[in-house]
This record gives sequence, C-alpha cells and structure tokens, in this order.
Amino acid sequence: MLKLPSHGRYDYVPLTKRKDFSWPEGKRLAFYCAVNIEHFAFGAGLGMDPTVKGGGQTQRNFAWRDYGNRIGVWRLFEILDELKLPASILLNSTVCYHYPEIIEKIKERGDDVLGHGRTNAEYLKPFWEQDERRVIQEVTDVIEKYVGVRPTGWMGPGANESSVTPDLLKEAGYTHLLDWPVDDQPLWMKTRAGPLMVVPYPLELNDAGTLVGRDHTGREFADMIVDQFEEMVEQSDRHPLVFAVSLHGFILGQPFRLRPLRQALKHCAEHAARDKVWFTRAGDIYNYCAGLEAGTIMGS
Repeated sequence: MLKLPSHGRYDYVPLTKRKDFSWPEGKRLAFYCAVNIEHFAFGAGLGMDPTVKGGGQTQRNFAWRDYGNRIGVWRLFEILDELKLPASILLNSTVCYHYPEIIEKIKERGDDVLGHGRTNAEYLKPFWEQDERRVIQEVTDVIEKYVGVRPTGWMGPGANESSVTPDLLKEAGYTHLLDWPVDDQPLWMKTRAGPLMVVPYPLELNDAGTLVGRDHTGREFADMIVDQFEEMVEQSDRHPLVFAVSLHGFILGQPFRLRPLRQALKHCAEHAARDKVWFTRAGDIYNYCAGLEAGTIMGS
C-alpha cells in the first residue's frame, strides 16, 4: 500500500460515533471570540498587505496593521464590553513592550490570554528545535511578567507550526492549542510528552483569511457569523459544539466593517436560544473538557 506522510497526532472519529455531553448548565454550544493582538517588525519579516497580495513590507502596510493597536482593538473592546462578552486574547509577546494600555485593558477585563508567538512577523516553522523552544519560553515568560498570569494556551503566528511545535508546547507546560482547525469539538492530540488538547479555532470564520485573503466584505463576514451561529445552534441539539470567531483590530476595527460586526455579535449575544449557548473563553473550554470522564473527549 502506498503510504503518504502523516502527522500521527490524533485518530479519526466521525461526529456520529462520539459520546454525547453538555457544556456547563446543560448548554449545547460553546461560543468564544478570539481577539488577535499583534506587533510587527517595521519594513522586515512577514506581514499581510491589503493592497498588494504577497507584496513586500512597506511603511504603508505596517501603518495599516498598527492602526489595529491604536484604534481598531479599542473599538472591538467597546463592543465586547457593551455586549458583556468574554474573549480569548491571542497575544504577540512584543505587544507587552509597546502598548501598555492594551495590556491594562486585558487585565481589567479578565480576558483569557494565549501565547501567539513573539510577533506575527515570524513563523516558527523555519526555526531549529532548540531555537523554537527558546522562543516559546520567551513568549511564556514575557506574558507572565506583563499580564501577571502564565499562559497555558497557544496559537502560533499564522497558526503555523513546525513538526515538533505541539511536543515543545506540552514540554513547556501548555495544556491546549488552537493551531489545528480540524473539528467543531475539542480533541486530545498526541505529543511525545503526553496529551495536548486542540480547542477549535476557525480558519474560515477568521477575518484575516476571509476579508484580506479572499476579499469578502465586512457585511458578508457579518452574515457568515450569523449563518454559522444559527446553523450551529440547531446542530448542537444533536452534538455539543464550539463556535469561535477570529477578530483582528486592524481589519474589523475599520469603521465600515465594525458596524456589521457589532450587529452580528449582538444577534448572537441576544439570541432567543441563548439558554443553549455558553459564552466563554478558550481556556474555560479546556478546563471543562479536561474534567470530563475519560473517553468523553476524543483521544482521552
């Protein structure tokens, strides 16, 4: 038999063959907002450009991304505060050096903070293993120092990994990972140091890929949020699910996109079936699932 390269991290279990469970208080859909807060090198490294796809780094696209930290993320915080929605913050550790007011706001809200690499100007895949280990430790130490809580969740820059990233994260004390958009339920991933939980994180319901990569409009993205939510609320009667939406201040914080986003999130927060929905954070999803009986979560 011809064999293709495989990761060997988890087994295949179809949705129809899994054990049923419910979220806290009998709820069926776990809902969380992932807010990406990032810092980039000036004129160097990686970084998207909304005008020239795949173009090099310029002062223009640096400034566009920095708009997110100066303006956009504060507008996202306003919406989350208004709707009383918790959030998971995917934090580049270099943000801690440059934007102390953002760190104070995160601490004030009590948001869940996950490591998101040092900067989205670099990916981990090209690093040698020992250097990647040092990067992970640096991110961990900086976030713990400035935020005051050691991160236990991780989403790499660009959700990009090397072949040993999950192993290094587990060895560094991390408990859950968002890099694998493989499922609508959490699952346990195999690493050389023991199991690491994959918490669902969206590749599709992500403003970076949808609005910048595929040129959808803010209104279309808002419709996607509502359609995804409505469909998952219905499907969750049969299976417990996780709804996640990924937000970037420099993308959705633009005023013309912000208005439909606010309407979409308000629709979800005030939905008639909100008694079925657990408005939560990625870390809380991990904590709840880690306490379930063995065999409930895939891979346990």
